[in-house]
Amino acid sequence: MCLLRVEQVTKRYAAHTALDDVSLEVPRGAVYGLLGPNGAGKTTLIRIINRITAPDSGRVFFDGRPLAPDDIYRIGYLPEERGLYKKMRVGEQALYFAQLKGLSKREATERLRAWFEKFGIAEWWDRKVEELSKGMAQKIQFIITVLHRPALLIFDEPFSGFDPINLLKNEILALRDSGATVIFSTHNMSSVEEICDHITLIDRSRNVLSGAVGEIRRRYGESVFRIDFAGDPAALSQQELQPYCSVLGIKRGAPYHTAEVRLVSPDAVRPLIGLLNERTELHGFSEVIPGMNDIFIRAVNGQLEQTDHE
Repeated sequence: MCLLRVEQVTKRYAAHTALDDVSLEVPRGAVYGLLGPNGAGKTTLIRIINRITAPDSGRVFFDGRPLAPDDIYRIGYLPEERGLYKKMRVGEQALYFAQLKGLSKREATERLRAWFEKFGIAEWWDRKVEELSKGMAQKIQFIITVLHRPALLIFDEPFSGFDPINLLKNEILALRDSGATVIFSTHNMSSVEEICDHITLIDRSRNVLSGAVGEIRRRYGESVFRIDFAGDPAALSQQELQPYCSVLGIKRGAPYHTAEVRLVSPDAVRPLIGLLNERTELHGFSEVIPGMNDIFIRAVNGQLEQTDHE
């Protein structure tokens, strides 16, 4: 069962359409990437989920029912435009935000002290926010976002300027493993394959691609295979292999040479392997799965043969 479902949401600002009939489903206990170029509509959708603004049409469901005002207490949101009150002390401000989320002062203090110790910033409790570095301030804001242990966590461009990035990646995965559902919005593909279970790609205000990351990568593979072999590279001549594949390139090496080929059809795998075993000393035969960055570029440029709307 999904934790969050968005159905045919449209949002317009004067002559600009920010979201155009967008639908998606966020599975419970998953890390969900909301991807797309800057200006695609990702932040508008996040603001609708957080009830900061309302859609012109369409519906949002949370935990199986229409999104309600009290649901914001079960959501943690770290916006891209981050800010803290510079003149307040760090611990005082963190306590203030924690209590706004419904925690008692005692419970908030205990949880905050534990997080501050975990992030190695305990000595900054009584310092003023204006004394913090940018990276330190981001750690404080991350802690404030997750402190009340919400069912849904939303991070808008969380890796922008965050240092160290690996710390945030590990914490996002740990939160998922503890039962939280995480949405993070980004236009940077470098971390998607590492931490995302599912994605939706929004481009020009529309959902152009949705699904599980592994399934999407397999679906948009181009039947390209890597062959590792020993022997004479001339044995893999285009004429010999033509019934089964085209040779994209051969790289000589030691102890093995490497070739990339594109199959003419899925049925060509068995006869091709048989031929390779006859002509070479075959050591490896594996599909080359495209990365999410390649798929992202192809989708944005309209080069995918099909789209998948949830």
